[in-house]
Amino acid sequence: MTTTPVQTPDDQLLDDLLALARSTAAEAAELVAAGRATASAQVDTKSSPVDVVTAVDRASEQLVVDRLLAARPDDGVLGEEGAARESTSGVRWVIDPIDGTVNFLYGFAGYAVSIAAEVDGVTRVGVVHDAASGEVWTAVRGRGSWLTSPGVQPRRLRGSSPVSLEQTLVATGFGYRVEQRRAQGAVVAELVTRVRDIRRAGCASLDLCAAADGRVDAYYELDLKPWDHAAGALVAAEAGLVLSGLRDTPFAEPMAVAAAPSIAADLQGLLEELHP
Repeated sequence: MTTTPVQTPDDQLLDDLLALARSTAAEAAELVAAGRATASAQVDTKSSPVDVVTAVDRASEQLVVDRLLAARPDDGVLGEEGAARESTSGVRWVIDPIDGTVNFLYGFAGYAVSIAAEVDGVTRVGVVHDAASGEVWTAVRGRGSWLTSPGVQPRRLRGSSPVSLEQTLVATGFGYRVEQRRAQGAVVAELVTRVRDIRRAGCASLDLCAAADGRVDAYYELDLKPWDHAAGALVAAEAGLVLSGLRDTPFAEPMAVAAAPSIAADLQGLLEELHP
């Protein structure tokens, strides 16, 4: 005789958070896709002339916050474009309304809506919805991560297993400040001679999801913000990737490294060598 697993209150909470994140990200992704044609109509800058924000970013964040708080009014929020609200429920949503805004502005594929749910300070649910392709990456802590593509059944993600650094495809990204880019470019110039190749897609959440799916073998980047990595990092971790910082620092404080287990230690060592 088989028994049906009993669903706990925690299981039900995570199911509810995942369903809400998925439906909200899908609605925001529709708004983002519809706004692509007029993306350049209203563009402002933030930390530097190349760090841009569009009216669609702000509209997407407002939609996400409105939907989340309508369903769960006691939750907190943290959004890239300024949304901030304390939680009285123990749940906080971390939102990037368009990750990859420069890609979005130019019509270059690779921009996504990213929504993560923290419960008591721990990221438990993540959804990354690629607004250009329609692909959706989801993860629940302890349950694995999954990719749903249009018209295709969901597929569990398990990363990759390159045999050496020389056969490792590495994704990365660059900061917005000129002096920071100069230093990062010098590192990449050395790194590219030690690995299979480098990819720079311009969207941290999708880079982490690409690593989870084995489209790249590893990803690293400095100075990410919580909304850049909250959902994508959970997708990568639940796919079995090793998440770390450098020299025993936590992930994304300040470097985020997500790597296939077979080369994680070697890549971390190389990055520590190149980032004195």
